[in-house]
Amino acid sequence: MGVTAITGQPTVDQVDYAALFAATPSPYLVLSPSLMIVGVNQAYCRATGRTSQDLLGQYLFEAFPDNPADPQANGVRNLSASLERVLATREPDTMAVQRYDIPVPGESGVFEERWWSPVNTPVIRPDGEVAWIIHRVEDVSAFVHARRQRQGDTTAASSQREEGMEAELYARAKELERLNGELRQAHARERQVAITLQEAMLHSPDLARHTNVAVRYLPAIGSLNVCGDWYDTADLADGRFTVAVGDVVGHGLEAATVMGMLRSALSAASRAVAGPAQALEILGLYARSVEGALAATAVTALVDGRSHLIVYSSAGHPPPVLMHRDGTCELLDRATDPPLGARPEHVPRPQAGASYHPGDVLVLYTDGLIERRDEDIDTGLQRLTDALAQCLALGPERLADTLLARLGVSHGARDDIALVVVAL
Repeated sequence: MGVTAITGQPTVDQVDYAALFAATPSPYLVLSPSLMIVGVNQAYCRATGRTSQDLLGQYLFEAFPDNPADPQANGVRNLSASLERVLATREPDTMAVQRYDIPVPGESGVFEERWWSPVNTPVIRPDGEVAWIIHRVEDVSAFVHARRQRQGDTTAASSQREEGMEAELYARAKELERLNGELRQAHARERQVAITLQEAMLHSPDLARHTNVAVRYLPAIGSLNVCGDWYDTADLADGRFTVAVGDVVGHGLEAATVMGMLRSALSAASRAVAGPAQALEILGLYARSVEGALAATAVTALVDGRSHLIVYSSAGHPPPVLMHRDGTCELLDRATDPPLGARPEHVPRPQAGASYHPGDVLVLYTDGLIERRDEDIDTGLQRLTDALAQCLALGPERLADTLLARLGVSHGARDDIALVVVAL
């Protein structure tokens, strides 16, 4: 129940926040994490000449693309980078003044030059994830145009509105300069720690003995240089060896620490027990005692060169791909179980086998390689197998680089990526 106001004024729980949002004088958009427009106020509609019916349900950059007539246009790139930072850091991001031309309503292909001062602020859910992004802008086009005119007329006087805009922009620029300086200092410190930690934890002495195995690790764009994805190789007796990849939920040094603990535990278990299923059983039991390890995923495969057999087991991880010499691809998905620590009681994990022929290729990876925003995982798997079929006859190192390029993630993605390519 709300507290009754003595003055007879409405209580807090009676405030109509939808009406307040609609009437707010500054232009606002509300975006989903996939950058779909889910809210727009009247001030934003007035500033852009669009209606709420035009904008609601639209992907932001389809509603407001770059001006195709301006080869220097970078509004989409700059705003996209800011929104990605908000999603990655869960912190507000203040942008510098941006030129971002907008389409003229009713005139196809015609854009109007506009300048904006944007701030992007996350709305956080109880579980700590971003529920929405509030995109606030101020249209400073009049100020920019007026300053251009005064450059040619030194006697022209500034209007009160222009002076107010200039004061606001100066204050915004100083705040942005301060925040960027703090961010650069913090990032530089953590980046050095992250790089050192990454090199130490992803080092695999057994991997150096396998010229037929290529590995790649790409950190998530916009985060520290070490996250929760990992790979490993372990040599066993009789020429057998295991390869594994795993994924810890989250980014940063905390996720990296958990990753290192799980990776080491699986490496030890793979050397001590009979097969991949037993190794993941041990890892799952261990994960219950490690804070931050619940819901981590992993897949491990034992390659037996004598019998030409791959034995594998998965804990909630995307399936490895076995590409045969003729270019056909087989998903190794017959031994999939829930993620580590997901079961309240211990249950033996499944295990399956697949035969191979010399010249086949085994590919293990983390979900950053295939997952895309607002897309079914089956679509990502199909894209992966289609790309692999175009990499026939390539050695493992070249195949790894070509695969990343064909999937459009050579320079990273929203999530970090671990990739293992084994030439069999």
